[in-house]
Amino acid sequence: MPAELHKHHRDVTGGWLRPAVFGVMDGLVSNSALLAGVVGGGASPTAVAVTGLAGLAAGAFSMATGEYTSVASQRELTMAEIAVERKEIARNPEAEERELALVYESRGLTPELARQVAGQLHRDGEVAWRVHAREELGVDPDDLPSPWVAAGSSFLAFAVGALIPVLPFLLGFSSVVVAIVLTGLALFGTGALVAGLTTRSPLFGGARQLVLGAAAAAVTYGIGTLVGAAVS
Repeated sequence: MPAELHKHHRDVTGGWLRPAVFGVMDGLVSNSALLAGVVGGGASPTAVAVTGLAGLAAGAFSMATGEYTSVASQRELTMAEIAVERKEIARNPEAEERELALVYESRGLTPELARQVAGQLHRDGEVAWRVHAREELGVDPDDLPSPWVAAGSSFLAFAVGALIPVLPFLLGFSSVVVAIVLTGLALFGTGALVAGLTTRSPLFGGARQLVLGAAAAAVTYGIGTLVGAAVS
């Protein structure tokens, strides 16, 4: 029976983890800081709720648009470079085969074995350009990130993160203390979760995210207080 290839690693190139993590963090920090600013300026609970929902919608669409454009542009650039490589292989296969052999030599293969491996791979044109893409461009042409996945992950993650600070006001709470506690727990929890995914200390990751979020909220609260006092 032929040996089976088993994958023992998580998907780290699917294009969803980075925008999702960034989206949750950005939603939490930016909307909590936004609400801290308007609270510092003396806004009513209704005004705070409306501001929070507006910040959620604007931020989610902005994040999704930015992620889609960024990933789509990167994908288009990658495909353009792959097209150049395919043309070079078709135009001058011998030179490209020697170039691939040199790559394998630089990685420790003997010159003879490197030439044999390159020659074997170049027997099939479809295999050859895929190998060149991986070795020369550092990308897997069969596993490029999807701009739609990145945009959708970013949109949903930001919306979830941004909803947490405004949720108490939507539920009728007039005290900002409830929002502060809920947001603090969410900041610590998401920081700890991300740290756990990357095998770092959850306590450190949670505390770091909590401190950064609290600093952003404190600064905007101070600015809101100063502006509110100046215009009142």
